[in-house]
Amino acid sequence: MKRLGPIVGLMLLAACGEETVPVQGYAEGDYLRVGVPTAGQVANVAVERGRWVEAGDLLFSLDRTTEQAAVAEARAKLEQARHQRDNLLTGKRLLELRAIEAQRSQAEADLRLAEIQVRRQEALVRSETTSQASLDNARAIYERDRARVVELSAQLAFAREGGRSSEIRAAEAAVDAARAALDQAESRLAQRSAEAPQAARVEDVLFRPGETVAAGQPVVSLLPPGNILVRFYLNPDQVGRIALGAEVAFSCAGCPTGQSAAVSFIAREASYVPPILYSRDNKDKLAFLVEARPIAAADRLRPGQPVSITLPPLGAVK
Repeated sequence: MKRLGPIVGLMLLAACGEETVPVQGYAEGDYLRVGVPTAGQVANVAVERGRWVEAGDLLFSLDRTTEQAAVAEARAKLEQARHQRDNLLTGKRLLELRAIEAQRSQAEADLRLAEIQVRRQEALVRSETTSQASLDNARAIYERDRARVVELSAQLAFAREGGRSSEIRAAEAAVDAARAALDQAESRLAQRSAEAPQAARVEDVLFRPGETVAAGQPVVSLLPPGNILVRFYLNPDQVGRIALGAEVAFSCAGCPTGQSAAVSFIAREASYVPPILYSRDNKDKLAFLVEARPIAAADRLRPGQPVSITLPPLGAVK
């Protein structure tokens, strides 16, 4: 097989009859490209390229003037709804309650006097000292005063209750709606800034303060240490040597010895060798993309770094 010259990508080597087959590959990263769901102008970028961030660290924020005003408005409407509800629950003011209580006490006194008058008129009628008309008049006054006591008792009960149940339910619903509107406004405000989802290295800052980004457009690119992988290509004769989960050894310049990775992806379909490998020998060849993730921490592995992978020996994969 004709030997390929040095390249930054990968190099396919024949595997016929060999127990171990070194294959050239390269390191790659699964980047976390962090943006926010809303569009706006970048107000602050709190990180720089190459710096390390911990989970929860602020990455950047967009202008929040409109969202802060919306939160203030929603809070004010919630307070208004609460006061209206509390007013219904509280009922009449204390002085108003005392006035109704005094009116009922007076009506009860009138009722007692009317009851005495009825009994007196009944006695006079039996002794034929007064007429039946006087008794009927006393009874009418008694019924009137009793009705007045019932009316004032109902007014007092209603005043103490504070309002009809339907009105109270409507007021409670208004409070719930105002609280939901506040939650929504606070959520939109929180979406104007982004925090690091996990510890990672800042690979790139794509926008600076003053620039405008679209909704969902990444502003910062992160690379967690666990998101570095090894990528290489195998020809149809080599791909049968490995399976998902298989362990392959790899080495790179400056990396500790004895490193290994677990195969996490094998392409189902072959694709043409990447353009950087074109030559008269391999430009028409098909290869299968394979990815493997380091089993132990690979702190010195950098995306784009050449890596040499050693495949399992023949017969190792059943």
